[in-house]
Amino acid sequence: MCRARVAAEPAPAGIPVSYRPSTASVNSHMPDLPLANLRVLLGVSGGIAAYKAAELTRRLRDAGAEVRVVLTENAARFVTPLTFQALSGNPVRSGLWDDAAEAAMGHIELARWAERIVLAPASADLIARLAHGLANDLLSTICLASAAPVALAPAMNQQMWAHAATQANVETLRKRGVAVLGPASGGQACGEFGAGRLLEAESIVQELAQLHGPKPLAGCRVLVSAGPTFEDIDPVRYLGNRSSGRMGFAIAQAAAEQGATVELIAGPVHLPTPPHVTRVDVRSARDMRAAVMERIEHSDVFVSAAAVGDYRPGETAAHKLKKHGSALTLTLTENPDIIAEAAAHRARAGRAPLFVVGFAAETRDVEKYARDKLARKNLDLIAANQVGGGLGFDACENELLLLWPGGSERLARADKGVLAHALLERIAALRAKLAPASGPRPRSAKNAARRSRR
Repeated sequence: MCRARVAAEPAPAGIPVSYRPSTASVNSHMPDLPLANLRVLLGVSGGIAAYKAAELTRRLRDAGAEVRVVLTENAARFVTPLTFQALSGNPVRSGLWDDAAEAAMGHIELARWAERIVLAPASADLIARLAHGLANDLLSTICLASAAPVALAPAMNQQMWAHAATQANVETLRKRGVAVLGPASGGQACGEFGAGRLLEAESIVQELAQLHGPKPLAGCRVLVSAGPTFEDIDPVRYLGNRSSGRMGFAIAQAAAEQGATVELIAGPVHLPTPPHVTRVDVRSARDMRAAVMERIEHSDVFVSAAAVGDYRPGETAAHKLKKHGSALTLTLTENPDIIAEAAAHRARAGRAPLFVVGFAAETRDVEKYARDKLARKNLDLIAANQVGGGLGFDACENELLLLWPGGSERLARADKGVLAHALLERIAALRAKLAPASGPRPRSAKNAARRSRR
């Protein structure tokens, strides 16, 4: 369906282009759209993914935003200004040395006009220049001159994304409050496979809507556990698992973006701390249990995304174990059940009950085992997923089956950041339904008797 557009009034000859903050969006009569009336400056940097920015321009307008596009010099080698002018309905800028526009300091006017700056695709070069405060082209100059919040969607070769310099630059920008959307993982134009793909336009718009919209978790205190736990066998070896911690970190970041005060209990992973999140690092299951139980009383929501080891060695050797030409037998002891213990502490005098969310990573019969865990551990919600085949552990994408007493929802395969926002939306909705109730949720005698068993 086509939407009627209001033709822009042409500027008189010789008068520089001017972007007035008071200009009404053509979508101003559609306040229900997720980005209604939001003035978005879309910055497109050079790279093969630049062609996807055309679709993003359309999606942003469909979501209600007014869009103006700035191309870097390299981006203009992949896509033309005319394409974006047709899609956005506005003039496109690509250089600082535009005599007509810069006669009225056009880059400053654009910087003031923007309510949100979106950089998609954001190349490794653009990310590096922003991290170091360079202003050597129109786009980087606008980013420095604007007070608008910035979101960037990286797109580059997987090795460039993984490089320590790129990761350090991204972390620097995150600490400054820049939202990083993606990247996704998959096949790349260079023929390689891995993280570095530009998020699809629909996913970018969805994440922007989360950043722009109301904060459903404002005033809520969220505790998240993430990553694996390691159980030492001796000073050199340990028992562990393949959890990367990405899902838990994405949940912590999404919770902060949705207005929550967030504490993150992290197992041994090498991931940057999300902005505005307080992090506590632990190693073993008993360390994680102590950190969680110390904070649970002051939390409103506990999301147990960590892949906590079920067992630990009965004894830890003081020195490295040596081979002796025969089999080695390890006696394993069961670790504490952190989430069951947290659920048992749901009730708090004079406060709403703690909302407890678990995860179930299974290799088969996912729904069967997840439903059993939901009931057996008396959880409010469980997020179940299949592991293996590129899903679950050590992957940038996942798909989830959400189960709660009386309901379910499937979240299709997507970047873990997108899934984290969707999961938290469901948590907020379920908590809102429970809000009028006073005291803890009724618990059956059967569940009470076996809540700490697996």
